[in-house]
Amino acid sequence: MQLLWFEYRQAHPDGYQYSRFCELYRFWRKKVDVVMRQQHRAGEKMFVDWAGATVKIVNRDSGEIREAPVFVAVLGASSYAYAEAYEDQTLPCWISAHTRALEHFGGVPEVVVPDQPRTGVKDPCRYEPDLNPTYQEWAMHYGTVVIPARPAKPRDKAKAESGVLQMERWVLAPLRNRTFFSVQEANEAIREATRVLNDRPFQALPGTRRKLYETVDRPALRPLPQARYVYAEWRKARVNIDYHVEVEKSYYSVPYQLAGEQVDIRLTAATVEVLHKGRRTAAHPRSYKAHSYMTLPDHMPAAHRKHAEWSPERLISWAKTSVGPHAGELVEQILKTRRHPEQGYRSCLGLMRLARRYGPERLEAACQRALSLKAYVYRHVKSILEKGLDRQPLLDPVEVTVGTHANVRGAKYYAAQKGVI
Repeated sequence: MQLLWFEYRQAHPDGYQYSRFCELYRFWRKKVDVVMRQQHRAGEKMFVDWAGATVKIVNRDSGEIREAPVFVAVLGASSYAYAEAYEDQTLPCWISAHTRALEHFGGVPEVVVPDQPRTGVKDPCRYEPDLNPTYQEWAMHYGTVVIPARPAKPRDKAKAESGVLQMERWVLAPLRNRTFFSVQEANEAIREATRVLNDRPFQALPGTRRKLYETVDRPALRPLPQARYVYAEWRKARVNIDYHVEVEKSYYSVPYQLAGEQVDIRLTAATVEVLHKGRRTAAHPRSYKAHSYMTLPDHMPAAHRKHAEWSPERLISWAKTSVGPHAGELVEQILKTRRHPEQGYRSCLGLMRLARRYGPERLEAACQRALSLKAYVYRHVKSILEKGLDRQPLLDPVEVTVGTHANVRGAKYYAAQKGVI
């Protein structure tokens, strides 16, 4: 002020003295930073914020002390307050706090006014802040809107700032010397202290917060929806070439036409929903088993669907009923002799094509001949049919006997020579 007055006297040597200069400056300053008084309609706004003070929670076993943040909500017209401690300030706690606040108030206001925390606002902005998709979905579920206050403008939510101040003075400060061993225990004390605050008479107005809430705010609030909001997180993913999206190391199918497209994932505790351009295209039960696949047949191309429908039992049943017992036995041997049954699927499907080309009677005869030769391969059956060997009579196996001869040595000879090099 002395510097400003000195510069002023240099420009105006006959000007005001220092005391008068300071008096006029203070008078001018009061008119520069004026404050607009906000008029709050009944049931219009709910102001929310995290309190600056926290509650200390002590671990019974280790004695470790951690700080539990306290969520505060205040209705605009009545200043009726709600507070609750939480484990942290993450998005699930932020959404749960809003939900419980509405249930405590018994209705839904037209507008919810937070500041711009990273949990609720994805991209802070003075003019058009971008809300977190979960926060936006919560607001749509309850039929309200979220209008964040401008950054670094606490007067936009003066009710919340005042409510936080009252909570710190009349709720959290009296509890500062108490020891709590759980958040639930702390909330019981906070709930009782908040009840006392809401029943405390106003200093400049008649009545209490509770009385004003019951007569002004409560009748104007919108009714709560029948079902509570189910917490959901939103992710973005790109559909793999196998028409599955990866969500926390599990894989969920979508219509195969979306391969390569970017989709939105809505993730709840029980379900996984996939949306493409705002339209839901798939829904699955959520799997908590890593590297598991959840595939719906309707999402597969026709060729993939037909291949996936086959199983060893179905292939054997088809061969026995459509061709004959020898074909069923051959299919069973093909699947049994492979290291993995699916390695024999193509051979069995090849037999189906042979049945359509040569007829079931010829295929049955060819399978009988292949069994007699222990040729459990599709190519042998095909060769039998191409060469017409299936139409030739099947000869009985010839028993070969070895006669006696000086050069023929029997088992006794080799038994005697055992161990001799």
